[in-house]
Amino acid sequence: MGTILSAYLMPHPPILIPEVGRGEEKKAQATLDAMEKCAGHIQDKGPHTIILITPHGPMFRDAAAVMTESRPKGDFSRFGAPKVRMSFENDVELAAAIMEKAARSKISCAALDKKTASRYGVSLSLDWGALVPLYFVAKRYCDFKLVHLTYAPFSYEKLYSFGKAIQEAVEGSAKSTCFIASGDLSHRLRHDGPYGFNPMGPKLDGQIMALLEKGDVEGFFDMDPVMVEEGGECGLRSVITALGTLDGYKIHPQVLSYEGPFGVGYGVAVMEKGEAESSRLLADKLFDKKQKRMRRVREREDAYVQLARNTLEEYVRTGKIIKSSDDLPKEMLNKRAGVFVSIKKDGQLRGCIGTISPTRKNIAEEIIHNAISAGTQDPRFDPMEEDELEDLVYSVDVLMQPHPVKSISELDAKRYGVIVRSGCKSGLLLPDIEGVDTVEQQIEIALKKAGIRHDEGYTIERFEVERHK
Repeated sequence: MGTILSAYLMPHPPILIPEVGRGEEKKAQATLDAMEKCAGHIQDKGPHTIILITPHGPMFRDAAAVMTESRPKGDFSRFGAPKVRMSFENDVELAAAIMEKAARSKISCAALDKKTASRYGVSLSLDWGALVPLYFVAKRYCDFKLVHLTYAPFSYEKLYSFGKAIQEAVEGSAKSTCFIASGDLSHRLRHDGPYGFNPMGPKLDGQIMALLEKGDVEGFFDMDPVMVEEGGECGLRSVITALGTLDGYKIHPQVLSYEGPFGVGYGVAVMEKGEAESSRLLADKLFDKKQKRMRRVREREDAYVQLARNTLEEYVRTGKIIKSSDDLPKEMLNKRAGVFVSIKKDGQLRGCIGTISPTRKNIAEEIIHNAISAGTQDPRFDPMEEDELEDLVYSVDVLMQPHPVKSISELDAKRYGVIVRSGCKSGLLLPDIEGVDTVEQQIEIALKKAGIRHDEGYTIERFEVERHK
């Protein structure tokens, strides 16, 4: 019977590669030393196959991507080091088994071959999320095949189940494997870092590393979603998938290093599989906890959010548009305003449509029509399907009257939304959007949405919102 011997958290900053860093990599010496230790640990295990999951391969909204090309390869050309090249033999047999086991767990996978890559306009080259960890491994140990995965923005529970499916595929083979969870931690650790500073960044990294050190699997599913969003990480989903591959076994964790010399958190850890522990079969328990959490979310919804939810659920299930009720708060029936309805699924945006100015007889009617549009007509997403409805979280923004501004000093990205106009073109961005921390970012995004060039003359208006979430 095959087995997953151990799992690893390994970061992927290209600057760690000497040919890229050109000396700057020494500022992350603790990470370099820890990556070497991970490589040595894998060498000692001598796995037949290394399974690696990355956030930087071709990503699909509703399917994990599984590389099926016979010999994937890549280099560091985009980082100024084209001569640093790597290629690996793909374990296509195990990759196929993973897709089969995932399908049985109702987890979609996309097989990445030349046909799929051409269809979706994606590259089959190995991404830096894979190349950086494998650079260190290959220096010590080369006698392995590779399975390359890119996660999808699934719920944590579904990612954990994906990890469990990977475990089942491995155990159904005759192969020993190691699993690498590629991912950096918070990108918002320093004001002079590439993404600025957010106080949630250090807090998020501290919690992730503490949970790993304790081997506290369930703790990852109780993390504050606001902290996770504002912390700006890319490795958490990789870690949760890795934990799923060890489901049912005791984990012996070892944190090797943590640092953030460039404003991004780099954590390195080993998660060694111990003895079987049937009480730790968590997948079903985690889904039950999620259902209870979603019920609590719905219990706290006000009339605005409930109307958006009820509208979309009725429309998706029956195709009917509900009518506003006389039981709604008077301001929803007597006032008119522009309204935006935003929908998230598993912490990721799933739809957002709204109106700058009122187009219906009252706020309630505005919510009804915009909720349907957000769920079925946002061009960035496929129309909502019925099996998604239970996982959705809604927010409703009622727009106040916009006012022109003469200087960006009058703006505040957290307090005010912006509207940019040039002739018949206009673009709007709501206030307090995740990842939009400055007025300059706010205006840039609004201009792009409107199709307005920087050299065109345009006006700026600001507005406040009454946010219901």
